[in-house]
Amino acid sequence: MNLLVLHALRCVGTAGLTRLAAATGLSESDVESELIDLAVAGLVTHVADFRVWALTDDGRVADAERTTAELESAGARPAMATAYDGFLVLNPELLDLCTAWQLRSVDGVVVTNDHSDRSYDDRVLGRFADLHRRAVVVCAGLSSALPRFDRYRVRLTEALGRVEAGEWEFLADDTESYHAVWAQLHEDQLATLGIPR
Repeated sequence: MNLLVLHALRCVGTAGLTRLAAATGLSESDVESELIDLAVAGLVTHVADFRVWALTDDGRVADAERTTAELESAGARPAMATAYDGFLVLNPELLDLCTAWQLRSVDGVVVTNDHSDRSYDDRVLGRFADLHRRAVVVCAGLSSALPRFDRYRVRLTEALGRVEAGEWEFLADDTESYHAVWAQLHEDQLATLGIPR
């Protein structure tokens, strides 16, 4: 069994096959096969009523052990820590931009952004594009330390591309939105470096 599916479930949280396939870049059938093996090993459980998978306590321990072993055997801790520092610089900006996308001030009153003011949305999207250029640099640092982190660059780029094509939910409202992928990237760095939340 490899680390990818188990660790994706650790970072995504309870999830179905589609979401785990998006997180790992594997096909749903490959993800399902791996999950079945992990379930037999007692590391994950299937919640049939909701058609989702979740880590067991043993799965959480196994993921932590495997992730630490991966980090140490690659000698990647210093590079990961440096990239994480770069991520932390961008994180508050990302959160502010998500808020700016969802809410805006009209005549001094904060209201839900109904996206009727195209110039406002274009300004926010321009700032997102700038943040994304810097996020790609952080992802490059992470993936040079551990190649599995390159999947986040791909997913963030795809999400922003969908937003720019008019699928606005991919900024902050979909499970594959920029914000959701960013949150998983944050969780992955914490888990990989063994930093408690």
